[in-house]
Amino acid sequence: MTEILTPEIVIVLAVLAVTVILFVTEAFRIDVTAMIIMLSLGLLGIVTPADTFSGFASNAVLTIIAIMILGHGIERTGIMFALAHKIVETGGVGEKKIIAIISSVVGFLSAFMQNIGSVALFLPAVLRISSKTRISVSRLIMPMGFAAILGGTLTMVGSSPLILLNDFLIQGDLEPFGIFDVTPVGLALLLTGILYFLILGHFVLPEVQAGKSTYGGQNELIETWDLPGSMHHYFVPDNSRIIGLKREDLHLLSKYSLNLLAVSTGRDILYAPWRYTVFSGGDILTFLGFEEESDRFASDYGLFKAEDQKGLTEKIGDINAGFAEIMIRPRSSVAGKTIREIAFRKTYGLEIIVILSQTEERRKKFSNTYLKTGDTIVVYGPWDKIEAIGHDHDFVSSVQPENKSVRKDKGLIAVSCFLGALMLSFTGLSLSLSLFTGAVAMLLAGVVTPDEAYRAVDWKIVFLLAGMIPLGIAMDKTGTAAYIAENLMVLIGDSPVIVLLFAIGILATFFSLFMTNVAATVLLVPLVIIIGNSTGVDPRGLALLVAVCVSNSFILPTHQVNAFLMNPGGYHNSDYLRAGGIMTVLFLAVAVSMVYILFV
Repeated sequence: MTEILTPEIVIVLAVLAVTVILFVTEAFRIDVTAMIIMLSLGLLGIVTPADTFSGFASNAVLTIIAIMILGHGIERTGIMFALAHKIVETGGVGEKKIIAIISSVVGFLSAFMQNIGSVALFLPAVLRISSKTRISVSRLIMPMGFAAILGGTLTMVGSSPLILLNDFLIQGDLEPFGIFDVTPVGLALLLTGILYFLILGHFVLPEVQAGKSTYGGQNELIETWDLPGSMHHYFVPDNSRIIGLKREDLHLLSKYSLNLLAVSTGRDILYAPWRYTVFSGGDILTFLGFEEESDRFASDYGLFKAEDQKGLTEKIGDINAGFAEIMIRPRSSVAGKTIREIAFRKTYGLEIIVILSQTEERRKKFSNTYLKTGDTIVVYGPWDKIEAIGHDHDFVSSVQPENKSVRKDKGLIAVSCFLGALMLSFTGLSLSLSLFTGAVAMLLAGVVTPDEAYRAVDWKIVFLLAGMIPLGIAMDKTGTAAYIAENLMVLIGDSPVIVLLFAIGILATFFSLFMTNVAATVLLVPLVIIIGNSTGVDPRGLALLVAVCVSNSFILPTHQVNAFLMNPGGYHNSDYLRAGGIMTVLFLAVAVSMVYILFV
């Protein structure tokens, strides 16, 4: 044993123990815990001031920031909507089938691209699927994230540790692995992960509402205000009685309890049509209300039910428009005026669904309703109109707009920026530099604005990762990691090969929780090659086991993927301990078994 127990190692071990306790007990929020650990190492003199704050400029943190901006840009174009629709169409609303589809696609995609990239690409689609199927987003996001991590073990280019592994083998005069040599191990791991959630997902996955789910708020508004949740679309034939009539002639609310949300004319959609809007043949009218009332109105005026009701609902609503609450500000210029006086629909482009004035709730006869300070209005309309009224000095929005108007014309540009950034990473550039190039390209191309880019970053996750990186530096520079590794190997002694394999797998897993997986690989691979040469066990197998097991990071949200998904999924540390704890054991058992079969 070359490492001795120094005072610095004792301090780092104590800090490590405190870190585990704080994460498990959740005494503080995870980013606060990370800051406490970071500052403690600096104040104790274990790391230099530069190393204390080096996490904020680390490859991992900058990668996360860039991927959040890129993911937001992809989401803003709405291109993942079609994918979400296809998955729901294939998987229906069954939780298990959807988990299997998403996990399989993301897992195999991660075999050839960085797993954080595949997750960022699919997150908007998963949020959309959650909204459409009413499956809690927390039950979909974690399986996707785990599948991305597991999928990174399918090929030798699927994760950074596996990419680095061949360099160490060549340095040790060992034969490097081919790109698919690790595939049997990775495939077994991915299938295990998918089956795990299909069989035990009901018990281990949390049932929570996402902290940052883009679409969950719509469901909450619908439930809170008891709003009709379905739209109905009707085609106006050339012989319909409605042709030439104005909206105000129809008395939709008083006679049928229907809100006219939009009129579609060819490619154009007119939301919240004004009372003087005249109807023409070929129009498609979109109503919000009960289907029997819509059918009664259609029968009275000779309308036909439009084809592709589901498609029209997705086109007119869903990603382009939705519900929102607005309130009348104190000293508002509209206070004391009626809805008709301010021509609400014409002025703001929004359809009023409910008005709550003190304790009186109105769902009909809005025109002559006098607005008062503090009145709450539930409206429906395009996201850009909802955003605009939220910025109006007469109103205040009680919630942020659920989405904004989709920039469909930027879809191809957004995908090109995203894929171009990933391709750059294969040229030898660092992942952070490659992805930041893509993020800036999105800014320059107008896919996202600078303000949107700043808002897209989840700074809690940034501080979590930046705060934990100094601990990995301390473990490396003080010799703590080497001390733990060497003492464990001494403890194993002449144990059977299977015990040696489990010890190496556990050690790699442990280090991956507090160090980057690249750092853990750099530290452990040379050590296990020496162990393999001295024990007669194939050192290539031991090295591969390390490079695979440093991805076995499920117990704590310190892996890039888990950290990235923590807030969208609304997860706590305890959720990772519960679901990730079992996954960690399964991962170890499968990885060790496969290496034993293939190399021993």
